[in-house]
Amino acid sequence: MKRDIVLLLLLSVVSISLAQEVKQKDKGEMKFETTRHDFGTFAQDTAIVTYDFVFTNTGKSPLIIHTASASCGCTVPEYTLEPIMPGCKGKIKVTYNGKGKRPGVFRKSITIHNNGKQSPVRLYIEGEMIDNTPPQPVELIQDETLYQEIYP
Repeated sequence: MKRDIVLLLLLSVVSISLAQEVKQKDKGEMKFETTRHDFGTFAQDTAIVTYDFVFTNTGKSPLIIHTASASCGCTVPEYTLEPIMPGCKGKIKVTYNGKGKRPGVFRKSITIHNNGKQSPVRLYIEGEMIDNTPPQPVELIQDETLYQEIYP
């Protein structure tokens, strides 16, 4: 009797693990065209730049994006709330707003949580924002007293 119960429990554990493996194979899958985008160099006065990360659901089930969050407040991801059916495309629009930020090189990450095989997925944007304000002329002030002390 004990042997039958142990055997039954063992079979239950094996069947549950196989069922979970099959479930994992049937999940949706995000296949991105690219996971990195370089905006290159752009001026600070045009500091709002956008890029669409396009992906295809290559899995067998509808793909649902739960959240998309950026590594800082200057980067905003937007995504569709509807399920992406198998074989269909979706996109994650990422906007970087550098207005009021210090010029220079930047690299930001966007983390995507979904119901697919791989979650989370990370996307990256990078670029260099340059200061385009013209340099202010420096006014030289001659101090005559100092001049006279050096050259009497």
